[in-house]
Amino acid sequence: MTKAVRIYETGGPEVMKLEEVAVEAPGPGMVTVTNKAIGLNYIDTYHRSGLYPLPLPIGLGLEGAGVVEAVGADVDLRVGDRVAYCSAGFGAYAQAINLPAMRLVKIPQGIDFEMAAAMMLKGQTAEYLLQRTYPLQAGETCLYHAAAGGVGLIFGQWANALGATVIGTVGSEEKAELARAHGYQHVINYTTENVVERVMEITGGAKLPVVYDGVGKDTFELSLDCLQPRGLMVSFGNASGSPEPLDLQTLSTKGSLFITRPTMLSYTATTEELRQSSEDLFARVLDGDVKIEINQRYALDDIQQAHRDLESRATTGSSVILP
Repeated sequence: MTKAVRIYETGGPEVMKLEEVAVEAPGPGMVTVTNKAIGLNYIDTYHRSGLYPLPLPIGLGLEGAGVVEAVGADVDLRVGDRVAYCSAGFGAYAQAINLPAMRLVKIPQGIDFEMAAAMMLKGQTAEYLLQRTYPLQAGETCLYHAAAGGVGLIFGQWANALGATVIGTVGSEEKAELARAHGYQHVINYTTENVVERVMEITGGAKLPVVYDGVGKDTFELSLDCLQPRGLMVSFGNASGSPEPLDLQTLSTKGSLFITRPTMLSYTATTEELRQSSEDLFARVLDGDVKIEINQRYALDDIQQAHRDLESRATTGSSVILP
């Protein structure tokens, strides 16, 4: 038996229940992983609240790192391998879990379990956003909302290493200082400054080729207003709620804009894409271009408080759950 978090209904953090569950022997293509650290991500709150509906009951959590304890037939992993995952299915909030081997990646030397669990989903999100959704180039300027969040801190460092100019938005001076220390050359406090006006001041009157928006409702319209003609709006999250329905004519009147709503699952759909994305991330971390900072640690028993902290924006950087 192992401890695992499950939900039987959607709602607030109180719907998460820590239970004793059985972990069966892994079948073909599957392995049993004993988690050493588990990632905490904002998307987990969407699954818990029902914003992104899931069949119930279900385990929560997408990301973790640990050791392979048992293997089924036809897998390319061995007992004792150090592995990490972030798109292998639900149920990471657990001491042990069965997962498809093809959705796991080996952790290289130089990266520990906590770091791996803290970086996979956020880091691979940053990877597909700036390398493949819009391949950001040296000399370009972009805007990224929620710069002090887990993805934001990785994104800023990576984009800066590419030679891009990165403008970030934050909600406090404390978070502004954090963003500046992680690659953002310009930081806008959206509680005291007009974001569109400040972007124009920073660029000398020019608008931007791309805006990365994981906030949603609160920033959607101003994100569009920061884009140059034929610019790309990358809407990849709803931290403030879903934006209002978009009249496509708006994209026309604002300059023939493009918009995309990407997900990491689409950008790591094949094993090859998944492992290439993780290799690129690991390389950036090992080279020192990206530093992963774990600013919060929670016990599995404290999962409800972890979600409360996350939703109240009391966290910065990455958080991990230690089972």
